[in-house]
Amino acid sequence: MDYREVVVWTNDVLAAARQVHRRAGFALVAGKPHRWYGAGPVGQDRRFPIGRNTTVKYAFSTLGVPGMPTSEVVRLAAETGYDGVELRAHPEEPVHPGIGAQDRRDVVERFERAGVEILAVAGYTRVAAPGEDEPVYEELRALLALARDLGAPYVRVFPGGGDGQSQEDADATAARRLGLAAETAADLGVRILLETHDSHRTGAAAARVLGPVGHKNVGALWDVMHTWLGGETPAAAHAVLAPHLGYTQVKDIASADDTTPLALGAGALPLGECVALLDGDGWVCWEYEKRWYPAAADLPGLLAEGRAYLRGLSA
Repeated sequence: MDYREVVVWTNDVLAAARQVHRRAGFALVAGKPHRWYGAGPVGQDRRFPIGRNTTVKYAFSTLGVPGMPTSEVVRLAAETGYDGVELRAHPEEPVHPGIGAQDRRDVVERFERAGVEILAVAGYTRVAAPGEDEPVYEELRALLALARDLGAPYVRVFPGGGDGQSQEDADATAARRLGLAAETAADLGVRILLETHDSHRTGAAAARVLGPVGHKNVGALWDVMHTWLGGETPAAAHAVLAPHLGYTQVKDIASADDTTPLALGAGALPLGECVALLDGDGWVCWEYEKRWYPAAADLPGLLAEGRAYLRGLSA
């Protein structure tokens, strides 16, 4: 007999049981009040699809927990069952290129002790921006060295083309700089990922840069919100990004006019379509933009359900 899913039933007041179910990947699918054990409990059905690929790894970005100490980030990831963390490498955060060797070793030790991976160093280098190449390259080298010291396989960069810049110039500038940095990235064992963002928010736009670079240590980071906002279907975005793809960032928003972050599955983004297109052994990272929307709900309380939701999409 072939079984398609396992469903467990528990009560909302049993916090320890709910945590076990969430971390095992059981997604909440229904809830109904009852009086079997007195007034108040809500019975919950949680579903776990059978036969799905379980090699997908899940991470969250520290953009969702701005300023949180590294020790707390690690604890949060471990408690909610995430495999890794994308570290926002900005000077206002605990981890950035300006920290010293001992601080870097301490970060690595905290993550290793908890069994949580550092997925990426998320930098803010704008590789298509007008100006001289050397300052951009220096910024990239610092990010690459940080990633190497932390054992992170990826460094995130933005396109960042200027308003008065032609598409051709922005493409050529980004490709030239990424090509220049590619060998350094290879020497350090790190891959640079160009995020679908700002001036190159669609997969087609990012591919115009990545194709000419043609180096295995330069690839793409698919931010599914930006390709959607750029009018690209998930299938069209993935088709051009797949040859270059490092990992995928997911999030959810109410609409194109209201990009306040929401819990995964609560908004308008076609997350199911996006996740269904991915290979079964890659990374999916939840980038919750709390730093830019301080009035949004706090991320820690959403993480466990978010992971369960993503695992359900991977069925």
